Amino acid sequence: MSGYVDLPGEQRVYVEVHGSGGEPVFLLHGGFEGADSWGAQIKALEPDYHVFVPERRGHGRSPDVPGPYTIPVMAEETAAVIQTLAQGPAHLVGWSDGAYVAAYLTLHRPELVRSAVWIGQPLAEEGRTSGERTLVNEPQLKEWVRGDYDKISPDGPEHFDVVFEKVLSLWQNPVEMSFEEFATVTAPVLVLQGDDDGVRIDWNRRVAAALPKGQFAVVPGTGHGAPMQRAAIVNQMILSFLADPEPERFIALGALKDT
Repeated sequence: MSGYVDLPGEQRVYVEVHGSGGEPVFLLHGGFEGADSWGAQIKALEPDYHVFVPERRGHGRSPDVPGPYTIPVMAEETAAVIQTLAQGPAHLVGWSDGAYVAAYLTLHRPELVRSAVWIGQPLAEEGRTSGERTLVNEPQLKEWVRGDYDKISPDGPEHFDVVFEKVLSLWQNPVEMSFEEFATVTAPVLVLQGDDDGVRIDWNRRVAAALPKGQFAVVPGTGHGAPMQRAAIVNQMILSFLADPEPERFIALGALKDT
């Protein structure tokens, strides 16, 4: 059932669809990634959920469109896909840039979000690690992230430089989200990261604590690629969260909220 969804403005978005029933789950990929990066999560989720994996403009099999890349623009695109394909609100699982998109939708389009998992994004400049800041300015970055672009992009290899500059600008000018905004979120949210990720652990703990229905988890022995490197652990955390996003905490002693 995978294929293209036509959106207003002559925009086409490629979406993989897996599973035949259950609540809708949208997997939102990272920068320079696509649906293939979610392979392990698709296998874990499709038996019980209706899984949608959209590829944002200029990524994977989706053609680029004129204009800069910003989180609000990408969130608007994703919202249009959700409204087209899902009946009612959906669970969002976002990694890296996809976590930014998921968080933005959780804040600004709450009617579309049943619950959300935000993986590996600080959502504010203060939360970034020094290593993450260094990566954005790495001279070899272009070759590292090129990946399968030449093979599957409908725009052809010659368009990669255009997409690279757009994504780099997005990374260098991240949208800022505040604790005051997080405090207004009504959906359950799992904040997840690797123990050597590009997000300060103390920062994400504060993000989760600010969320009225926030949970926080750190995946041991991994960096920014936790969903791929420690797929079994990440999958179990996602499945557990989706099955019971508002659990009654047994012997809760305040670790998340204490400062």
